[in-house]
Amino acid sequence: MSSRKSHRFARAAFGGLATLALMALPASAMAGIVVASSGPSAKDYPPGKKLSDDARITLKASDSVTILDKRGTRVLRGAGTFTVGSPRGPSRVSTFAALTTQRSASRVRTGAVRAGGPEGKPLRPNLWYVDVTSPGPVCVIEPAEVRAWRPGVEGDATYSVKPAAGGPATTLTFESGSMVAPWHDGTPVTDGSSFTISQGSAAPAVTVSFALLPEQDYAPEDLAEVLLAKGCEGQVALLAQSLVLPES
Repeated sequence: MSSRKSHRFARAAFGGLATLALMALPASAMAGIVVASSGPSAKDYPPGKKLSDDARITLKASDSVTILDKRGTRVLRGAGTFTVGSPRGPSRVSTFAALTTQRSASRVRTGAVRAGGPEGKPLRPNLWYVDVTSPGPVCVIEPAEVRAWRPGVEGDATYSVKPAAGGPATTLTFESGSMVAPWHDGTPVTDGSSFTISQGSAAPAVTVSFALLPEQDYAPEDLAEVLLAKGCEGQVALLAQSLVLPES
């Protein structure tokens, strides 16, 4: 077994042991993080605010606070008083594992399209895919494994990728039936690098900038905290939407 594979195996084993250890902790030791809020009380619960599992919050009419913890995402809506911790029951642990896996360039076809994004846009099936139609910061862990994603599968499509600081453009090519394409080796991703992505006159050009995260085992709320700190709000929104728990 290669040293890299051994390292991955060790991390996976450690992650499993850590999960068991966390399950053994009392509920009050668990913590959630606010990932979105609106309404009169939003100033009291800004994104990034951490709350203990047994904390109680009182919301006013028209308030909405979205909290992410190890089990998944809850949306609390006022008026009323709520305990922060999500009720015991089904969790989104397996969904989180699939969403954050470092995937290869395997294609995502029609059967894997998930609805639920803004304005009917499909949700990306992986947190680390770069949406070629959405501008803003993108956090990644392994620059060499960056994959581009488009919200559709119809027809072949090509996109031009040009470094924002100047330099030659490269091309992303999506085959018909595929939502995923490898990032071109000619435009290497580094911490702080920015690129303008365009598709001729078919759609407005977008600019994405990259931030590198340390490679480690993240709990959902810890990953959300790191993403918020890096300005990767689009990925926080995807994380929250993908991990929504059923309402009790």
